[in-house]
Amino acid sequence: QVQLVESGGGVVQTGGSLRLSCAASGRTFSNYAMGWFRQAPGKEREGVSCINSINMSGDDKKYEDSVKGRFTISRDNAKNTVYLQMNSLKTEDTAVYYCSADPLISCVWYQESHFGAAWGQGTQVTVSS
Repeated sequence: QVQLVESGGGVVQTGGSLRLSCAASGRTFSNYAMGWFRQAPGKEREGVSCINSINMSGDDKKYEDSVKGRFTISRDNAKNTVYLQMNSLKTEDTAVYYCSADPLISCVWYQESHFGAAWGQGTQVTVSS
């Protein structure tokens, strides 16, 4: 039911920053775990980060090891928006980034293939050297 729209992608140099946004259409946004995923050319989709809904127990946030300390996920439930602040970008971060929402699966399982009741269209992030 929920629809997602990503924005904020672009082209930056190594070491630069970008802030991705994902706007959700539904009024029950706070009930969804929100994940950021990416897919580089020739590679499978991988989970980047995840933030739990307000009604899910456990740790609030998860990060893929390669982005820990560089990326920060956050959400503004009043605005139905989740963000991914990306700092110290590397060329290996180049990918199409997707936003995903799930009302049942917590971020403990966000890297499983079954996470994601809804997906956005993706936004391109290109990091040049």
